[in-house]
Parts: sequence; C-alpha cells; structure tokens
Amino acid sequence: MDTVGAMLKSRVEKYGDRVMMKKKVEGAWEEFSWNEFYDNVHNLGLAMISMGIQPGDRIAIFSANSPEWQMTDMTAVSIGAVDVPLYATITPKQAEYIIKDSGSRIVFVGTEDHLNRVLQVKGNLPDLMKIVTLDNTASDNPYVLTFDQVLKMGEDYSDKGEFDRRLDAVKIDDLCSIVYTSGTTGPPKGVMTTHKNYMSNVSTVSTLIDISDTHDVLSFLPLSHSLERMSGYYGAVYNGCTISHAGSMDTLVDDIGEIKPHWMVSVPRLYEKVNAGVLANIESESPLKQKVFHWAVGVGRQVSQLQVAHKSIPAGLKFKHMIANKLVFSKIYEKMGGRLIFFVSGGAPLAKEIAEFFHAMGILILEGYGLTETSPVLTCNTPDSVRFGSVGKVIPEVEIKIAEDGEILAKGPNIMLGYWNKPTETAEALAGGWFHTGDIGEFDADGYLYITDRKKDLIVTAGGKNIAPQNIENQLKLDKYIEQVCVIGDKRKYLSALIVPNFEELEAWANKEGISYPDRMALVMNDRVNLFIRERIDEQLKEFDRHEGITKFTLLPQEMTEAGGFLTPTLKVKRKEVSRAFADDINKMYSG
Repeated sequence: MDTVGAMLKSRVEKYGDRVMMKKKVEGAWEEFSWNEFYDNVHNLGLAMISMGIQPGDRIAIFSANSPEWQMTDMTAVSIGAVDVPLYATITPKQAEYIIKDSGSRIVFVGTEDHLNRVLQVKGNLPDLMKIVTLDNTASDNPYVLTFDQVLKMGEDYSDKGEFDRRLDAVKIDDLCSIVYTSGTTGPPKGVMTTHKNYMSNVSTVSTLIDISDTHDVLSFLPLSHSLERMSGYYGAVYNGCTISHAGSMDTLVDDIGEIKPHWMVSVPRLYEKVNAGVLANIESESPLKQKVFHWAVGVGRQVSQLQVAHKSIPAGLKFKHMIANKLVFSKIYEKMGGRLIFFVSGGAPLAKEIAEFFHAMGILILEGYGLTETSPVLTCNTPDSVRFGSVGKVIPEVEIKIAEDGEILAKGPNIMLGYWNKPTETAEALAGGWFHTGDIGEFDADGYLYITDRKKDLIVTAGGKNIAPQNIENQLKLDKYIEQVCVIGDKRKYLSALIVPNFEELEAWANKEGISYPDRMALVMNDRVNLFIRERIDEQLKEFDRHEGITKFTLLPQEMTEAGGFLTPTLKVKRKEVSRAFADDINKMYSG
C-alpha cells in the first residue's frame, strides 16, 4: 500500500459494496459503493490509456468537489499520470497559466461554466488534447467529451489488464501531483508531491488520531487544498470512512444536520462565523437566557481546562456541567449533527479564544500546521494532547527547527520534490536540506509549536518595531461587529487598518440607536458609527502593547471576497491586492 492507487485498491477489496461516497442530486443524497467508485476509476484509466496518456503525463481537474473529481484524481495517480488540481473559482487566465505551465494533456471540468472558461483560452494551450465535462455537458467542439463518453471508451478498451499493470508499475517516489499555491505574493508555483509524500502523511496522522471505518466525513474545503485532500479525502479513504460532499457555505448547516458527520476539515473562517452566529443569537435572547448561557460557558471553560490538563473533574463541577449540557450545549451539539467527535482546522491561524469557546461547549477543534509543500501536516494537536493557541506537536518522522531569524524549517518524508520548472525557487526553498516554510514560530517548554506570523507579512514600522499583523487581526475579528480586517503599517509611523464590519450586527445597532443611512456607504461614513467601532477596537486590543494599537482605521462598505480578487481560494487576504485597490484610503490614514 505504498502508493495512493494501491491504497484505494486495497480498501475496495476490503469494503466492496459498502457506501464510500455521497453527493446531493436534486435534494437527495446519491450513494456510491467502493466497488462502483472503483469500476469508474478502472474504466476512466483504460480510457486515458486509449487516448495515449503515458506515465508522467499531467491530468488537470478544474471543478468543485464531487465523487467524479475524486474518481478522476484516483484514476490519474493509479496509471502513473500526475494530477493537477485547479481551484473551481479561478479565472480563465489563471486556469490558462496552470494548464499551460503544467503541460496538462487532458482537463476535466466540473460545469459548463468551467468548460467555457477553458475554451476561452484553448488556443493558448498547445499540449491540451481533450476537455472532459464531469457533469456531462455536451458540446459540438471536437475537443470536448462527456464523462459518460469517456467511461464508455474505457468499457470498450480491449486490454483490460493494462490498468493493473500500470498501477503495479507506479513507485512510491514517483511524482503524484502538481499542486499550485494560491499565489498571495505572485504567480502560483507548482508544488511537486510524490506518492510517498502523501502516504507518509496519511499513515502517520492516522496513528495520532483515532479514526474508524464507521465514521462519516463531510468534505467541505476544496479538494485542491492540500489539507482537505490529505485529511478529508486520502485520510478518509485510508481509514475506510464514508465521504459526503457539502454543497456550499450556504448549504453547510443543512448538510451537517443531514449527514451528521463524525468529523470534518475547515479553515478558521467557518469557526469564526459559527462563533459569531452563536453569540449573536444569544444576545437576541431574554436576559435570563443570556445569563444561563454565560453561566454554562463559564462551567464549560472550567471543565475544558481540567480536561486539557488531564485532571479529574470534581463531583460538584461534573453535576453543574451535566446541567449546562442539558440546558445549552446539547442544543448546539445537535446543530452540529449530534455525532461530532472533532473538527480539524488549518490553512491559517485559529484564534485561541475561539478554540477555547468551542471546547467549553464540548466541541473539540484540532488545529495543525503545514503547507502545500509539506503534503501538508508538520504538526498537530490530538484529542489526547491539545494546547489551544498552538498548532500542536511535531508529528513522527518529521523534524522541525527554528532558524536564527525565527523561521520554521522542516525535514521529513512529506516534503515536496520542489517547484515545477522552477529550479532557482526550489533551491531557495530547500537550502541546506531543510524546507524553509516562510513562517515565524516558536516552541514552548512542552514541545507545542506556536506560529506568530508569515515572514513576508511581518510589519516593520518606521520606528523599527516588528509586528505580527495576524495576531491583531484575529483579536479584532473576535468582536461581533467586525467581520474582516487587514492591518497596514510596514515602514509607516503607526498601524492602521481596513475593516469590514459585520453589517447584520452593525445595522441592527444603528437602527436601535436611531441612526439613519440610505446605504452602507453612508453607514460606514457616519461619525457615530466610527466612534462606536473605535471603542470596539480599543477594547479588543487593550492587552496589546502600545505600538500594536490601531491608530487609524477605515470602514469598507462591502466584504472582501475571492471573486473580487482580495481573498485566496482558502479565504486568506491577499495583502498586496488589498493595498493596491485601497491605496487612496490607506494614504489618507497617513496624510496630515
């Protein structure tokens, strides 16, 4: 079971007709057994072989999550080809760059919209032979085939044994995938990962966290994201779990209620929204219910602290916790499906306060750390060893050291081969035999790692102060009236911030205060609103050093989105794009 394809084959032999995957079709959950999934993989593989795909050829997938996405991925890596995942939300130009740079021979597209995006740039893609529509969108274009047509090609292929011969020939050190980074600081780089990279990570993490083949997993993050691919997909296959595909952020709460997952993977944005939603709901309740809730959370925090420290819970506190659970926590737990064992958080730092708040309510969030280049996990918290605010301890077989400038350096079987067609960048990233993460961090006395910031994001003020903006941003986002924050201040005299309010909460406050506003622009320009947000900022940052305070801020009238070019597909702020787009607003905060 050294390769990804061999892993799948062994699990199919074990689980056969059990349900492997579910997807929602017209409001109902459609199921795929392990055998059904593998039959499609087998036929897809034979079809690719019939089209001339050789070991090492690249196969791109430009689609949202679906069983067909995973069938295509498993097919490519099983026959020795190289999978190239694209985020479903990228533009035609971005898709062109990745498909062309990787030299992909076939691209599988999720919808007619994705098809049209590729067709727009097809003339600039000399290596591309075919486009396959996963949703069976038909086209008169001779380059386009439907998924069903390709499956039929595989069924009709005469040499059925060629699939297994290809699978058996794949070696552990063979290139498995080229995953393009989000590109927060420039054009995306193609990260070359091997079968060994993924399988070492999957097997190691599975020894640290108890996962059962009776577990249901909800797949929410894009499969193009390394954390979802390793944990919510390969990890789930490795452990024999059933994978269900969430529709979108809009349907997520309903999907959780229907699937009742035992665990799922997400980025901090989800937990921030749930946290804000719970607190907003409580503030709309009667004073008595608010009092009961805050009492329950206080009890939960006491229990949480004892559990994390592996200490026994006194009988009196245990009784209070039982009441708190019945009155408050059980209702929230039921909204999470009623079977949740843990959430996984990665991709960006999770505020310590949010992790503690969830655990006080009996919901464990396991935060880890890694990058696309590390396949991805380097460290993680586990149910038996958790320290909120940290990203956990170094996983077995991985080494980490902190460089003199604070940068985290890593070694291990999960470290990438390098960047596709970028020898200079590869040499820089792997200098001295260590992968240079670009993150700044430190260990505590017990071996838990703490990430303080991205090396490239560190702000050095005109006065020479080094400031980690993410710490400030995460603290401000704990306020229910603040939705998004981008802290500014590199080479400046003081820190400023661009802030997107939580408009639902802010509008409710403004209406209550009798503030009239014809639109959101008028709302964010209102003096009383700005004074109110000023008070919220100062309250949140009162424990921070003086030089970490926000001297000036600008409220933005609309959310920063991925579609607007301000967020990566994993919802991290593109600081350069934000600084460029709001240059006038930023300059005003430093004028005079």
